[in-house]
Amino acid sequence: MISDDERLELSKSEGSQSGAFWKIESEYRPGACKATLPPVAEPIEADPPTFEEITSKARVPILIDFWAAWCGPCRMAAPEVQKSAAAMAGRAIVLKVDTERWPELSRRFGVMSIPNFVVMKNGQTVHQQPGLVDHHQMIDWLQRAGA
Repeated sequence: MISDDERLELSKSEGSQSGAFWKIESEYRPGACKATLPPVAEPIEADPPTFEEITSKARVPILIDFWAAWCGPCRMAAPEVQKSAAAMAGRAIVLKVDTERWPELSRRFGVMSIPNFVVMKNGQTVHQQPGLVDHHQMIDWLQRAGA
């Protein structure tokens, strides 16, 4: 269970890809159906508007995976990133940024090689590391950032 301070409610702005929204907490009942949704346990594919929305408003640490489809080590990292998202559901958010589709985000973080992992907390980078790592390392970074 996470504290009220760590709850995240993000409504994607009008004009974004899906109009979906995320809320990180133990229980959430959206809209008229009042169905309970679990915390986000999957990496979120982030385009620039989604990236800005989440990184500017998240109250939990964020792990960002900069990757590309042609990159062998990135493909090897993908299941580790998935495991991290599942393990940290409700305590952190995991984003994936395709460096081929969104090179401006890569430039902003000085990404020179991939995979490249960034951990953010309160809109600030607290850790960045290129290269393949396992989910244990990713989880450790998120926990050190307060997850």
